[in-house]
Parts: sequence; C-alpha cells; structure tokens
Amino acid sequence: MRILITGGAGFIGSHLSDLFLGKGHSVIAMDNLITGNLKNIEHLFGNERFQFIKHDVTNYIHVPGKVDAVMHFASPASPIDYLKHPIPTLKVGALGTHKALGLAKEKKAIFMLASTSEVYGDPLVNPQTESYWGNVNPIGPRGVYDEAKRFAEAMVMAYHRYHKMPVRIVRIFNTYGPRMRSRDGRAVPEFIMQALANKPVPVFGTGNQTRSFCYVTDLVGGLYKLLMSKFNEPVNIGNPHEITLNELATTIIKLTGSKSKIARKPLPIDDPKVRRPDITRAKKILKWSPEVSLETGLKSTIAYFKKNHE
Repeated sequence: MRILITGGAGFIGSHLSDLFLGKGHSVIAMDNLITGNLKNIEHLFGNERFQFIKHDVTNYIHVPGKVDAVMHFASPASPIDYLKHPIPTLKVGALGTHKALGLAKEKKAIFMLASTSEVYGDPLVNPQTESYWGNVNPIGPRGVYDEAKRFAEAMVMAYHRYHKMPVRIVRIFNTYGPRMRSRDGRAVPEFIMQALANKPVPVFGTGNQTRSFCYVTDLVGGLYKLLMSKFNEPVNIGNPHEITLNELATTIIKLTGSKSKIARKPLPIDDPKVRRPDITRAKKILKWSPEVSLETGLKSTIAYFKKNHE
C-alpha cells in the first residue's frame, strides 16, 4: 500500500510511519511542522519507500500517483498547543479534514480520521463507550479542539454516507511514549521532565481526577488493525487501566529515583474529571487490546527523555 499520513512528523504520525514501512508499505508524511518535528522522522530519510512533504493540509492537497489510504493525523493535540494555536486547530479539524477527504475521494482511498477521547468532553459516564455523545463546552478554551474533532467526525460520516467512501474513525485516548515533546504540557512528559530535574511535579487540583494511558506501540498496532478492518464507525483505542494523576506522579517520581515532591496547581477550565475507554468494540471487531504495562512503558519513555530532552 501507499499511505499518506498528515501530521506525519508528529509523535503518533512518526510511529505510524515506522510501523507501515516495517510492514513493507510506502509512506508519504505530510506536515507543516507547527507542532511536528523533523527529528521524529529523520531516521527514515534514507528509505526509498518514505517521502516527506512540508505542506499545510488546510490548503489544497496534491499527491501524484496512487494513494491507498489517507490517515489524517494533523492537529495540535495538547492543551498548551491548542490554546496557543486556537484558529489553526479549528482550521485543521475543519478545512484540513475536508481537503484530506477530497484527496481520498479522488484516489478512491480508505480515509482514517484521528479523533480523540476529547469528543466526550467532561464525561458524565465512566468508562466512555462509542455510543456516548459527550458533555462538551463548545465555547470554552478547550472547545477549539473538542469541536474541531466532533465536526471532523460528522464530515467523515457524511462522506461515508453520501460518497460511499470507506472510512475509519479512531477515538484516541491518552497516549505516551518516545518522541513526545518534553514541554507539550501533557502529564507524562511534564511529570518526567520535572522529576528528572528534581523539581516539583505539578498536579492540577486534588490530583484525584483519573486518566488511562496507552503506550504508543499498542496504539499504532490498534490503528493498523482498524485501517485493515471494514468497520466504518468510531472505535475507542486506549488502555482501560485507570489511575489518578497523583498515582501517576508518584510512580514517575519512583521510577526516576527523583527527590521531587508533588506541587498543587489550580485546575484548568473544563478539565475532565475522568477519562477511561470502553474498548469492548476494539476487542470484538479488531481483536485488539493493549499489552504494554504502565511501568514498562514509562521506563522506556523516561529513558528517551533522559537522552533527548529539549
């Protein structure tokens, strides 16, 4: 297969490129580098089956030759990024999805949308199933990301119903691993960087809010299975093991051998209290479930940050 990955120089996009190249496919990574980084893919530049195109996908996308799948992963994805780039976040979710769908339609390709657990907002049910419609504040600061992804899902399903296009929608829950940016504001890199420096580890609110963390190799394995399936509706991909942010901070302090203490910070607006995927659908349709334990995944992520911190 020849696959276009938008956001191909990002954290997940670069791991997807590795996976597909490793399986003998060809990959075109497209990225405007607003939050992506060429360092994530520079090890692939010598591969004749890999191509990088610097391009903003909110503009018309032209790719010569056949394309078998378009995987739309371009978007700022951490609260720091989408609060810093609110309008580009909305544009890549709306205009970028439209342009990427247009290319997939022209090439008769499968289209995959990287959606997010954020479509569930601050959920009133736990765990979250794909049938849950969410509890989202459309005009809050996080709304630029949440609503961009919700709109993108609606557009993808419209193309599926109207143009009979094969589509895949993955709702990605918290993912971590090597190639995350050390200062992107998300819990895992933030806690690791502070712990490695023996500085206070900032935990918002009481720290009793829960998250579930999926290691990146587990995630991309699920994405591959979803792309190869025939299933057109949303699928949660994430790790259902739920822990509090206090527990995550304590675990990271222990694994780094740090002298850091937890420091309390005020809770951001619309910060979700719970976040845990129901992965019944992924287990049933894709025969997928995560395999990497939190401790194992954190150890390799810590090793990466020790070597590569910015």
